[in-house]
Amino acid sequence: MGYPYGVKIVSLRFFKYRILILLCIFAICNIKNDKLMKKSLFLFFIIIVGLSMTIPLLAQKRGKYEFKRNLPVYADSLIKDLTYPLAWGNSDIKDFDAWRKVARQKVFDCMLTPPPAPSDGYELKVLAEEQRDGYKARKIEIRLSRYYTVPAYLLVPDGKGPFPAVNALHDHGAHLFIGKEKMIRPLVFEDSLVRVDAQQWADQLYEGQFVGDYLARHGYVVFSADAPMWGERGQQEGPKRDRYDMIAGNMMMYGIDLSAYMTYDDIAGTEFLASLPEVDATRIGCMGCSMGAYRAWMLSALSDRIKAGAAVCWMVTTDEQMSFNYSRTENGGFANCFPGLRRWLDYPHVASMACPKAMLFINGSQDKLFPVPGVEKAFRVMHDTWKSQGANEKLETELWDIPHSCPVRAQERVLQFFRKNL
Repeated sequence: MGYPYGVKIVSLRFFKYRILILLCIFAICNIKNDKLMKKSLFLFFIIIVGLSMTIPLLAQKRGKYEFKRNLPVYADSLIKDLTYPLAWGNSDIKDFDAWRKVARQKVFDCMLTPPPAPSDGYELKVLAEEQRDGYKARKIEIRLSRYYTVPAYLLVPDGKGPFPAVNALHDHGAHLFIGKEKMIRPLVFEDSLVRVDAQQWADQLYEGQFVGDYLARHGYVVFSADAPMWGERGQQEGPKRDRYDMIAGNMMMYGIDLSAYMTYDDIAGTEFLASLPEVDATRIGCMGCSMGAYRAWMLSALSDRIKAGAAVCWMVTTDEQMSFNYSRTENGGFANCFPGLRRWLDYPHVASMACPKAMLFINGSQDKLFPVPGVEKAFRVMHDTWKSQGANEKLETELWDIPHSCPVRAQERVLQFFRKNL
């Protein structure tokens, strides 16, 4: 009787391990020195424990498979079948405003059911306030849906408004303990663990500077809220990155999409920002790094409230992001997944809905998450769109010699961009 496919390989591995164990036992039995015997027995025990943990894993590995490196083996074929029929230039719709309306609706369709709006407004609560260098910092809570309230920080410059405003959208970073605190320095009343963690994160990704506070010192109202799963919208058990995908899958069982809820909240949060008396509703921008950059260009594409958007280190094309061309193991994920959208539009096609708004994209040539060829392709797609509308000067795309980060000089560049366009 022959072996089932793949089992013979595992059996041979077991045979090798049995031989190794027998040789170890034979060698230990022939040791005359008692101390050496004890050391050898201890080492043998460690080896046995290690084998007991690894052998079951080997036993579960099959010789035939359909997925590797978190992708299907037929990924290249899937990519070839992505034709993006609704992209500007591919679509039969030749009027840009009409195209944007249809394309936006397709995105919203793929975002599934939105959270129900609150029945009695935002129900704004100011939980704490402190004076900082030229601006006030407030911790607030607002109702963005009938389902939930959202904790946020709000920075308001001293003096007479209304002021231009920025929705500062936090990153992912596989670090869920803090959210809004990545963009705005936590208030002094916050737990010391939160304050220390936020400073460490700022040191790691933002070169020690809180970008929200930096913008507020220069005259901008700055709003930053926790996205679902981050900060005070996280898990009762504490932040566990490995549970993110499971929770996202469970949300889909309710007919909703976790990533879409983040985008819906970004749109609703911008509407809240526009409602504040301190804010000039005609001069609202958004910015972010990493997932925050993704959120920034998504928000710019889907909300008419946004006048200008800045995205640092998140733009690419799917054919490069989701291929086997690179050694990285992280590709897409539930944090930026709308079911079925790739069958209609790629990332730069969605971002192109922001045209003819002012947009700034900065990516890093050392960024391992976003391969340069995919970044350059995406930049070309967007420039083709802005050029087609006679607005190419409004789109600024830059490739810097930086890793995945938002250093101080990138924040300075964002400020310069907002001063020009807000």
